[in-house]
Amino acid sequence: MKLKPLADRVVVKLVEAEEKTKSGIILTGSAKEKPEVAEVIAVGPGGMVDGKEVTMTVKKGDKVITSKYAGTEVKVDGQEYNIVKQSDILAIVE
Repeated sequence: MKLKPLADRVVVKLVEAEEKTKSGIILTGSAKEKPEVAEVIAVGPGGMVDGKEVTMTVKKGDKVITSKYAGTEVKVDGQEYNIVKQSDILAIVE
């Protein structure tokens, strides 16, 4: 199955959280922060959204930082993805 986002939506795959701190302390599942860095998997076409023209500025393969609890989590073929609006993407990591 392939995800094809609509309008100003972007499909991202979250990057795994660190398993241990810089000092070497191993973190349990509950102590890990929710990752905010994600890789763009698919990008919608943009266009008219709520009466405004939206131009997509991210592209497939970009690493981005998203709002902490933005979007909708989905699971497709055993992989977890997050579908967010482009406005929930805070920055592109270069």
